[in-house]
Amino acid sequence: MLDRITKFTNSTSFLNATKVTIASVVPVLILNFLGYFEIGFTIALGAFYTYPSDIPSTLNHKIKGLIVASFIVSGVNLLVNLAYPYPYLFYPFLGFLLFICSMISVYGQRATLVSFSALISISLSFGHLHQGWEALAYSGSIFIGGILYLIVSLIFHFVQPYKYIELEIAEGIKLTAKYLKLRGDLWSPEANRKTIIEKQLGIQVELNEIHEDLRKVLIGNQSSTATSQNRKMLLVFITLVEIQELALYTSFDHSKIHEKFAKHPDVIRTYQNVAYKLASTLKKLSKNVHNIAVYVDKNDLKNELEALEFAIFDYEKTLGKETAAEGVLMLTNMLKYAKNQVGKIKIIQRALSLAMQSYKLKDQDKELEKFLTPQYYPLRTLIENLSFSSSIFRHSVRLTITILIGFVIGKFLPFQNVYWILLTIIVIMRPGYGLTKERSYNRIFGTLLGGLLAFGIVSLVQNHIVLSIFSIICMLLGISFTQINYKISATFVTMYVVFIYGILVPNVVEVIQFRILDSLAGAILAFLANQFLWPAWEFLNTPIHIESSIRANRDYLKEIADFYNKKGDVPTSYKLARKHAFVEIGNFMTSFQRMVQEPKSKQKTLPLVNKLVVLNHSVLSALASLSTYIQTNQTTSASESFNYIIRTILSNLDHSISILKNETIITDTFFDKEDVTLQFEEMKRKNFTRLATDEELDSETRQAKMQEAQMVIEQLIWMSNLAEKILKITKDLKATNPD
Repeated sequence: MLDRITKFTNSTSFLNATKVTIASVVPVLILNFLGYFEIGFTIALGAFYTYPSDIPSTLNHKIKGLIVASFIVSGVNLLVNLAYPYPYLFYPFLGFLLFICSMISVYGQRATLVSFSALISISLSFGHLHQGWEALAYSGSIFIGGILYLIVSLIFHFVQPYKYIELEIAEGIKLTAKYLKLRGDLWSPEANRKTIIEKQLGIQVELNEIHEDLRKVLIGNQSSTATSQNRKMLLVFITLVEIQELALYTSFDHSKIHEKFAKHPDVIRTYQNVAYKLASTLKKLSKNVHNIAVYVDKNDLKNELEALEFAIFDYEKTLGKETAAEGVLMLTNMLKYAKNQVGKIKIIQRALSLAMQSYKLKDQDKELEKFLTPQYYPLRTLIENLSFSSSIFRHSVRLTITILIGFVIGKFLPFQNVYWILLTIIVIMRPGYGLTKERSYNRIFGTLLGGLLAFGIVSLVQNHIVLSIFSIICMLLGISFTQINYKISATFVTMYVVFIYGILVPNVVEVIQFRILDSLAGAILAFLANQFLWPAWEFLNTPIHIESSIRANRDYLKEIADFYNKKGDVPTSYKLARKHAFVEIGNFMTSFQRMVQEPKSKQKTLPLVNKLVVLNHSVLSALASLSTYIQTNQTTSASESFNYIIRTILSNLDHSISILKNETIITDTFFDKEDVTLQFEEMKRKNFTRLATDEELDSETRQAKMQEAQMVIEQLIWMSNLAEKILKITKDLKATNPD
């Protein structure tokens, strides 16, 4: 239990919650003591509005982003107060303001969070309406709160400049360890491979988010003045990405291998032990980073590798050299993978054990910057999205209409606080149906539970100091759980609100009653709007994600084939293609998960989409396997057969993309299946005949080249079959959903 509490308090969610809690509580305490509670509370609101936009980025972007967010949240509040006294002007102006604030989301993650903060500021402005100079002073206090939050955030940054990076690195290592553990599970004869792959894809989604955040901070801060610690963390991050690619390298046909070693299961179990040990070693590394402890390398992996080498030797000795040749080749490939993975893990171990005193990227700063998403905000982007073909435009219109309906209902029906209806709509309403439905249920549940718990506490405790302490704790926990578990977050936020009202007003029972009614009304409006106002059903967006995933895999394959033909150093374009392939399979999986949450009537294509998720992941596995091999081994020249088969695979993937885009397919670009089979046979014959008859090769070189031939051919056969299946299922998908 203590470990879980320590882990929670040493997380990025708790760190961010601590910053906004300090920035909100301090002005209230100080100004309340001086007799200016309302000003202190307004400043606290400004800090609360601004904190969501404090996302991972360079220090320069952090400062600019938080200042802009402070201007926007204070500015919209002032505009609402100035327009409110003029009803004929106010309602159209409010609709326009809501729409514009929502449309800001077209500019990316930070803009989306600034948009959210601006909408929250608009909704809560109806709880504290002012006129004239009072409106200006109130808006100014909100701006001061935003700047105060910026100061607190900067203090945290300069006191512990690498705290966030270390926590994210620890989380990335932990998730990578889980990924490796699942790869190990695949080697169990009774393993449910479909379930394991789905779990891997879920982890892939989380890893993509962490990797993107780390790129922004580490690569963005990489310069001639970057510290040794920043370079070490960058090295750990790059190595983690390579470990994940290496993990995909174990893309063997498990059924075939289990059949091959059915009479020698100990060999497979020995390899599985190595896989599990790799995962457990990374897990220990993650804990060390979380606990801010120096890692001590105990050389735990050496015994497992030696055990696997002995198992291979014993297998060959038992069956005889000729009989065991194919099996030894397979096992040797697996041993090479394990050794490569151990080498990567040791790089991380050395960095975390402080054995590596410095790390330089050899003037690669310019190349690394290509991995970052450009930060620019042209007006053209906003104009291009002013169309119903844009999901953000549809969501903005839907959200604006729903908030206006909620405002009218709150004004003309006996609701106590109209702003709670608006706040609930803004907080739970999302572009997708499934997430809005889930957040609606969680919001209602959390409000009911939080209201009951807080009412019980307020009934027993009347001391304002104790209630203030409880409210601070609940605020801290409510914000901490926002991204982790919204149900728990809503519970603590409701308790926080009730405690505040318990301090400020005598009739807290009425507050709880109206809080529940307001939240219920807002949740119902949000749910109905997402179902009936231009609903954003995920099955309409899924073909876009399928196309992006296939395209990313195709580009990755092109880069691999080009590298195999040319040799030399790995180009940046190759690494970028790899990054996009990993990101797009994660986006595809996220889209599939959203589709699962939708009504059954909208899931007609779900089985086909599920198959395409698995197939695209399998293609990525095969690509990573081929990629890793050719980077870590001396390879021969690419043959004509190799390039012919690559063109075949690319052609099938291109045809799949064309089908999804409703483009005309040029028939003369199709490859005959019999020709492909002949090319495979020719490739096998040439490679194995040449290697067997070449007397100039020593046994070790011959074995290495035979290993290359077998590995490359196996992956090409597998990719060719997968590309054919993707093309077939894409056609079936288009036939099922022609629009």
